[in-house]
Amino acid sequence: MKTVKFLSLGCKVNQYDTQSIRERFLSRGFEESADAEAADVYVVNTCTVTLSADRKSKSALKRCARENPASKIIVTGCLVKKDAETLRALKNVHFIVSKDFFPDGITSFSGRTRAFLKVQDGCDNRCSYCKVPLVRGASRSRPPQEILKEASTLVKNGFKEIVLTGICLGSYGKGLYPKAELCGLLASLESIEGLLRIRLSSIEAGDVSPALIERIASSKKICRHLHIPMQSGDDEILRKMNRRYSAAGYLDLVRMARCLMPDIAVSTDIMVGFPGEEERHFNNTLELIRLVQPMRVHIFPFSPRPHTQACGLAGRVDTLAIEKRIRLIQAVAKAAARAYKKKSLGKEALVLFEEERKGSPGIWEGRTEDYLNTCVKTGLFLQNTLARVKIKEVKDDCLIATLVK
Repeated sequence: MKTVKFLSLGCKVNQYDTQSIRERFLSRGFEESADAEAADVYVVNTCTVTLSADRKSKSALKRCARENPASKIIVTGCLVKKDAETLRALKNVHFIVSKDFFPDGITSFSGRTRAFLKVQDGCDNRCSYCKVPLVRGASRSRPPQEILKEASTLVKNGFKEIVLTGICLGSYGKGLYPKAELCGLLASLESIEGLLRIRLSSIEAGDVSPALIERIASSKKICRHLHIPMQSGDDEILRKMNRRYSAAGYLDLVRMARCLMPDIAVSTDIMVGFPGEEERHFNNTLELIRLVQPMRVHIFPFSPRPHTQACGLAGRVDTLAIEKRIRLIQAVAKAAARAYKKKSLGKEALVLFEEERKGSPGIWEGRTEDYLNTCVKTGLFLQNTLARVKIKEVKDDCLIATLVK
């Protein structure tokens, strides 16, 4: 029997696409190799969001060729759109495949307790630094009935939480006829019996409407967690980035959400070292982080992407300055995260447990509604169990809790 191994780099959308490809291969008689085993065929789903992502994608291809020099490698994903010739020159690369926007769908999600469900692909925003619209194309959405059918199948197959994902999730519904929009889709998903949690992946500030906030606030199933990329806290830099909000607008949005849901978790992305970013611009970003107090911050340096507007901008920031700024943001972000987590002390929460902690038998890990990693020590088997816990201690990497009887 032919064996196959899948490597997925980058975002949740890529992970969804990989699962769809996996199901196609397995339905045709292939057997999936274990992590430590070589395979006859490798499928590498690449990412090109940053220069680092390019390197990791190419490194993964080389690693596959070393693992089995006689293998055949299939390359797909975002990197193939603009870099096909470079990839084709790599050892063992036999096929380069451009992905469909919406493949055959999925019935499960390998190795995960939470299933990602792609509802949208592509992006129309054209941020000046972003290569993704160039490789993913314009925004497109799946019909609601198709999404609901797939979600129902996932629930029947044991998944209690579904994460809605897309390249620009907030633009869901654009171009569909009859007309559809995200709030309506969420309302329909809430009616699925057995689906206990619905989580939103990253969503742009301009797409977080009052109606969406009200929908989350009134729901018993939608998780109270919004990941809203900030990128910068300075209006001048935001304009150069072609981001369609101001620092004050971002802060107002967070305050509006917290007015209805004081306990909502807000996480974000910050780009450091965008061309022209001076100390005064950076200090405005630090201040906005202090005011927002996000539960988690993903920090990354500016990466010049070919064919984007920002690639040719003057005013590149020195690498050492970027590294210093990242350390400063990390300190502020760590303090904000700890302050948010401390609000959980002594409170009860529902946790969807995923797996035993590596190297720690009897220590089970899972996520609260607001996406906080939580650990309990128990002799029970908790995988894919939604259980109530009481938070006893806050650590940097997790909350320590006990099961509530």
